[in-house]
Amino acid sequence: MSFLMGPALLFCPADRPERFQKAAQRADAVILDLEDAVAPADKQRARGAILAQLGATEGDPELDPSRTIVRINPVGTDEFEKDLHCLAHTPYRTVMLAKAENAGQLAALDGYNVVALCETAAGIVNAAAIAAEPNVVALMWGAEDLLASLGGTSSRKPDGGYRAVALHARSAVLLAAGAAGKQAIDSVYVDIPDLDGLAAETADAVASGFGSKACIHPKQVAVVRGAYAPSETDVLAARELLAAAASAGTGVFQLNGKMIDGPILKHAEATLRRAGV
Repeated sequence: MSFLMGPALLFCPADRPERFQKAAQRADAVILDLEDAVAPADKQRARGAILAQLGATEGDPELDPSRTIVRINPVGTDEFEKDLHCLAHTPYRTVMLAKAENAGQLAALDGYNVVALCETAAGIVNAAAIAAEPNVVALMWGAEDLLASLGGTSSRKPDGGYRAVALHARSAVLLAAGAAGKQAIDSVYVDIPDLDGLAAETADAVASGFGSKACIHPKQVAVVRGAYAPSETDVLAARELLAAAASAGTGVFQLNGKMIDGPILKHAEATLRRAGV
C-alpha cells in the first residue's frame, strides 16, 4: 500500500484559505473540500482560493502537494469539470472523488491519485470494482450521504453506535480496499465534543485495519493520532512475540500460554509499523 499520509486527515473548507496552513500544520494531511463544505454560490471562489495560495511567500507558504488532498465534486456535474480545470493549474495530484459510484468514473481522473469516497448505495455495492482501478490509491466511506441516498434519516442509533446498514458499508469498503491492496480511510465522527466516542471509534478502526481516519475539527487530530500510536507496552509485547518466533523456528508455537501462528505475527508487525520502529 503505497498511499500513506498518516493517520489523521483533516477536512478544511476550500473557501476558507485563512485555515489552509493551520489545518496542514495540525494534521498529517489536509483535505481541501470543494464539495459539501462549500455552498454552491461559493464554489468558484473556493477554487480561486486554492489557486491564490500558490506561489505564496515564506511567511505564508503554499501547501505541500504530498500532504494535500482536494475533495472534488461528483463526476457528471458541472462543478466536477470546473474542479478539474482548476486542478490542472496546481501541483495537487491527489484528489478525493465525492460520491464515487462505479469504476468507469475513474477514467475521467487519469493522471490523478484518487481517494474514492463511497458514500451512496451504488458506491458501496461497487466498492470492489472501484478499488481495483489503477489510479485509485485509497477508499473512504461516508455514513450520512449513504443514509440519505437510501432515504434514511440517521446513520447512528440513539446510543451513538452505527446502524446495521452503516456498519455493513464500513466493512464492505474496508474489505474492498484490502482485497485490492489499497488503503481504507474511516469516516468522520461528527459529534465534535465527544472525544471519548471518537477515541473508541478510532481504536476500533485501528484494530479493524483502517489506515487512517478523517477529521472535521482540529481538536480531533490528537485523539486520532493517539489511537493509532501503540503504547510502549504494545511495542514491547510485539517485539517479544517476534523475537520468540525467530527463536522458535517453527510455524506454530506457544508464548505465555497462547498459541502463536502467522496471523498473530502479522498483527505484531503492524503494531511496530504504526510505532515507526
